[in-house]
Amino acid sequence: METQARQDAVIEIGSTGIRLLVADITASGDWAVVDRAERALALGRDVFTAGVITRESLIQCLTILNRYREILAGWGIPDERVSVVGTSAIREAKNRDIFLDRVAVKTGFRVHVVDGIEENRLMYLLVEHALSTAPDWSFETNSIIMDVGGGSTEIMLLKEGRMVAAHSFRMGTVIIERQIKAMMGSEHDMRRFLHEYMRTTAENLNNELRMSEIQQLVAIGSDARLVARSIGTQVTELLAVISRDAFISFTEQVSRYSVEEIVQRFRLGYSDAESLVPGLLGYTYLLEMTAAETVLVPFLSIREGLIISRLSGADNQVNEAFYLQVIASAVNLGRKYHMDDEHSRYVTRIALKLFDSLKSELSLNRHARLLLETAAILHDVGFFIRPGDHHLHGQYIVANSDIFGLTREDIHIVANLVRYHRGENPRPAHSEYASLPRTDRTMVLKLSALLRVADALDRGHSQHIEDFDVELTRDTLFLRARGTHHITLERLALDEKAGLFEDVFGYKLVVV
Repeated sequence: METQARQDAVIEIGSTGIRLLVADITASGDWAVVDRAERALALGRDVFTAGVITRESLIQCLTILNRYREILAGWGIPDERVSVVGTSAIREAKNRDIFLDRVAVKTGFRVHVVDGIEENRLMYLLVEHALSTAPDWSFETNSIIMDVGGGSTEIMLLKEGRMVAAHSFRMGTVIIERQIKAMMGSEHDMRRFLHEYMRTTAENLNNELRMSEIQQLVAIGSDARLVARSIGTQVTELLAVISRDAFISFTEQVSRYSVEEIVQRFRLGYSDAESLVPGLLGYTYLLEMTAAETVLVPFLSIREGLIISRLSGADNQVNEAFYLQVIASAVNLGRKYHMDDEHSRYVTRIALKLFDSLKSELSLNRHARLLLETAAILHDVGFFIRPGDHHLHGQYIVANSDIFGLTREDIHIVANLVRYHRGENPRPAHSEYASLPRTDRTMVLKLSALLRVADALDRGHSQHIEDFDVELTRDTLFLRARGTHHITLERLALDEKAGLFEDVFGYKLVVV
């Protein structure tokens, strides 16, 4: 963490507007928001209707961003202290690359497009930060975290504080409003559509954590914050509490207002006013399908989440707690596909021991270790489809799943590790491997080699070798088994699987 006081800034290009936040960062790492700005821009209306960002919206966007650049210049904030992110509207625009290039050329800003799972990570960080200011409230109860945005809905499930699942659904307020208008539907049609969508979502989530066991809903987003400011009880500066009945009652009341009345009563822009009722109904319908009696609303957004993420980058304690949630999410994904828990835990332990014993040979960081741990947990999920080529099916399952805390790039690496825990070695003819950046391909080679060795040491799924010592000589890596002298099966498995390790690291591998 940096030790000098400074200002950081975040610009979020969202579905309904572009928002700027400036935070004062103290030398100790504390922070406070010192400036905000917001300008309406209906990118979501363009993208979710026609699939592209129009020329008019591009010009308007450039004007707003250049105005924000003037604000940043007034604060004296250099570009390296500015994070510019785009969410679902940019993510789904067919002309995304052209749009991002024009922004870079005309404003100098490089926009990072966040995927849904990265939004989940930022949501978790901001909720955790808000709850840390309120000792009476925590994640230790079964919780659902939800953000109904313009183009997507993000949902996380926590059981007694541990991450069960994280999902990003392509359904948001702007999409709903556009679809209903296109079908010339009524408010009744919108309500029915939303209710059915949330009912189906709840049924799917029920397979991961029963909705009847959810005790609190954490609602994120501008719509939820509007409710909190209107009827919530403020617990701290960063957190408000609303009862279940009060939230539902408020939603019903607001849904009877016209868009013009919403604009006047709540001082919203027309675009935000149009999306308010669909957003509140989304929260309400899911709330009604749970046993939650309480709605918690943090007075924080994805922009504050980015500030928290940047500041926690060097905090080992924060990162380790976060990594535990990533692993909990991976374990629950594996159990969804009926993985062999004991084999998975054993292979994971052995793979991590090899990683830690060979740090100087690997030259990889803590995040790479997390990816190896995730892949080791999930390496056999493909058995759910078919044992014979389970590595290929496992790759598909992981590549098309959400794992909390991992970016889409991370998940692609994990999926490749799952594929290469057996079978052919990685090679350029494999498109999923070849499409990775060079540094990631190198990481896949190294970590796959470790994962193959770990899997070979439990060939019979019996955890026969209790533990081992690692001894590295000039040209040989010895694994000296403890607790058993009957390791013929493991030696045979290593003969089959050690080739990649020996090719990558240049050491002969011997188990004794």
